[in-house]
Amino acid sequence: MTKIVYLPLDERPCNYDYPRYLAEMTDCQLAVPSRAILGDKKQPADTEAVAEWLIREADGADYAMVSIDMLLYGGIVPSRLHRLELAELERRLHTLREIKAAHPSLKLYVFHLITRAPAYSSSEEEPDYYAIYGRELYEFGWLTDKRKREGLDTAEEARVAEIVEQVPSAIFDDFLARRAVNKQMNERSVALVDEGVIDYMVVPLDDNSQYGYTSSEQRSLAHLIQEGELMDRIAIYPGADEIGCTMFSRIFCEIQQYEPLIHVRYSSTLGPAIIPKYEDRSLNESIKHHITAAGGYVADSFEAPDIYLMVHSPATSGVSVAETTDRYDERHHSYFSEVNLREFVSAIARYARHGRVMALADVALCNGGDDVLMKLLARQGLLSRLDGYAAWNTSGNAIGTVVSHAIITACNRARTTPDTQKERASRRYYYYRLLEDWAYQAVVRQRITEELLPGAGASYFQLSHVQELVETWIEEQLQQFADEYLPADQGKLTLSEVTIPWNRMFEIGFRVETSS
Repeated sequence: MTKIVYLPLDERPCNYDYPRYLAEMTDCQLAVPSRAILGDKKQPADTEAVAEWLIREADGADYAMVSIDMLLYGGIVPSRLHRLELAELERRLHTLREIKAAHPSLKLYVFHLITRAPAYSSSEEEPDYYAIYGRELYEFGWLTDKRKREGLDTAEEARVAEIVEQVPSAIFDDFLARRAVNKQMNERSVALVDEGVIDYMVVPLDDNSQYGYTSSEQRSLAHLIQEGELMDRIAIYPGADEIGCTMFSRIFCEIQQYEPLIHVRYSSTLGPAIIPKYEDRSLNESIKHHITAAGGYVADSFEAPDIYLMVHSPATSGVSVAETTDRYDERHHSYFSEVNLREFVSAIARYARHGRVMALADVALCNGGDDVLMKLLARQGLLSRLDGYAAWNTSGNAIGTVVSHAIITACNRARTTPDTQKERASRRYYYYRLLEDWAYQAVVRQRITEELLPGAGASYFQLSHVQELVETWIEEQLQQFADEYLPADQGKLTLSEVTIPWNRMFEIGFRVETSS
């Protein structure tokens, strides 16, 4: 049995559990650290314990997929808050050299984020001062990067001067100094690829845009990669919390010597060219990156694919893309004129008859599924014909999640002798995604937030004092939703162990089982 050591980006279900659910569909042993040492949101992991665990588990392992942000900073959020010296971070990174020296045959796959700078003012996952000056810090990065590349007009130069006056110099110093340190550590990781310590690396771009700190640092890193002739071993593209799934899929394909062809089909003619909210490139280019990183290939039109990836795409870019919290009649006009749901659903029905794996990336909205599309599919009995689904958070998160699931399912289906246990694990994860991304994020979350939390003296970001009660509400409403809308091809679905990470309504964890 192939042993894969996995050090996740943080302790949330998306990073800790989703790759484990994929592993249940395979013969691979996935070793993960105890959640107890992985920290909690702004509280960093015990990095010494993490390094010791990684060194210990590397013994006898075939692969390791490692979050360098966890290894260095103690997680994704602590990477935006720390005040660590460069020498200490280099010492922590040296752990990878030690492991490779002790186990030369171990294949080391890593992911190392470029630090994000969100376009909004909130300290939820950023330093406290980001609640006051977050938008200004983002704008400063956006404008100064644009100045270097294209120049600014008079109004833009005036805005830069205004921001410099508004934001205290101590805040600028703290924010930019941390970015400079993190950028140097990104470069150190690239150097480890060049040395042969790291075999493959992904640099996910979290909350990025056309201009800004992330864009500037991405170009600098890309130049370094090109200079070292490392483009075949390092990928840079939008994403973050889906990367554990992507890495697992890539390793799985390598083990199985599987090269899946994926045909991509959109709900909108404009879909391939739009730039998703929170990202810096066209949807189609992003999808190509995710497929390639996961071990797959985009099928040409004349090739019979292994997988149909159905993409429910927006027809507008950036901030115009709707959130699941937006009312249906408030969505951008292009949703009603340039997205053809009827034709898209007809195509799903037609492709289902081909007998190949079919998965749905529901990314027309941000932070959850499109309830209109999903209920249309449910009414036509098509949910049981899909093999994968994702719609959570950003476009990149959803695409990476559903592509990895589809690839593993397609490989298992291609075997001469079907494996019932692996197929059941795949269906169970599909139901999980329907319940998390559609039922919870698009329907139940907003209903509970608006109708029940106020009466309990709680709010979206403050509910720890009533967490058990809220978890009960969520479980009851999701169970009702499952009974009403989800297919019963595997028997009755039962939910349990609902959890709410990070004292907020943003996401949940749970278990789902089937009765047959």
